[in-house]
Amino acid sequence: MKWDSTPAKSRPSLADALASITPALVKTEAGRPDHRVLRRALYSWAYNKKAREQEPRKEWREALDWVKKQSISVTDLEDPLVLRKALHALSTTLDGKPAAARTARRKKVCFNQTLTYAAESKLFSTLNNPLDTLSWKPPRTSEEVDPESVANPRQVRELLRMVREQGRRGETLEAFFGCMYHAAMRPSEVKNLRVQQCHLPEKGWGTLTLRNGLVRVGKEWTDDGTAHDQRSRKWRAPNESRPVPIPPVFVQMLRKHITAHGTAKDGRVFQTLRGGVVQESGYGEVWAEARKKALSQADQESLLAKRPYDLRHAGISFWLSSGVDPAECARRAGHSLAVMFQIYAKVLAQSQGRANKRIEAALEEWGGSIEA
Repeated sequence: MKWDSTPAKSRPSLADALASITPALVKTEAGRPDHRVLRRALYSWAYNKKAREQEPRKEWREALDWVKKQSISVTDLEDPLVLRKALHALSTTLDGKPAAARTARRKKVCFNQTLTYAAESKLFSTLNNPLDTLSWKPPRTSEEVDPESVANPRQVRELLRMVREQGRRGETLEAFFGCMYHAAMRPSEVKNLRVQQCHLPEKGWGTLTLRNGLVRVGKEWTDDGTAHDQRSRKWRAPNESRPVPIPPVFVQMLRKHITAHGTAKDGRVFQTLRGGVVQESGYGEVWAEARKKALSQADQESLLAKRPYDLRHAGISFWLSSGVDPAECARRAGHSLAVMFQIYAKVLAQSQGRANKRIEAALEEWGGSIEA
């Protein structure tokens, strides 16, 4: 499909979706190869343009020969019953269990894109995507932030202190995690933060001007053969920037970090001890250890700050609960206002009491409430 125009980060997802669906769209089960071998052959070779520059392994070739021979015609996908087989496959794991709701939705989106491309290529009897006529609801999933996962400022301070106390490795990550909380940055944005994007005055508020993120994809999926891919922010044009003000306490933390640890050769503020890109597995270990030391046993077993990403939720939730205009919160977080209300609905609901008191106080200033 549209490999060259598809971001490297999206290519594995598309391959995964198609590798889940293809084995279900066959004429017969007779002679079917091991399902894991077939899945791996489809994902790692058949649906990877770069991999196809080399010959596949012998066992993959045998599996691919079988699926090529037994696959149904593309035009058969106009049959609603066939489509339902594909949808069942993408919502089921290799072990036959229901897939996670978010996984099923992601794969359905990829499948829909594939069918749209097939329709545009005039492979169907009409130019319509056959999936548009099918009544099928993907598993429900909630995007809302659970307030139980949101740490308060005191808890965040203690967590960052426990990060810092884990030797040199922890010292290099304190400000890394601070970016997620104080600037509501996504991990990919933190990894790609350059010193040129940082305005860090000696006193007062500073600004981080965010642009692209740095995501780990795997060298087999990128055009240049590197493991990481620079990617523009979600739903934004390439190089579109997002200025995020940061408070004085965090300005000083970043200044201290840069002074103590310097920057990578390409200007990245955060790097491993060997100068590489900070990896999720590495900072995940440090965060897990910080939770053990900073939180009670009950909190450790809860959702509270379970993942480093929850720091972003905590930062945005703090802005909202502090009375910052949701539109400004959305702008700083890189969300649309609609997405902000959807994801932080429960957090916003907790602010209703404070809002009611403000309205009541304003009415009192004008001589009491308006009576019917």
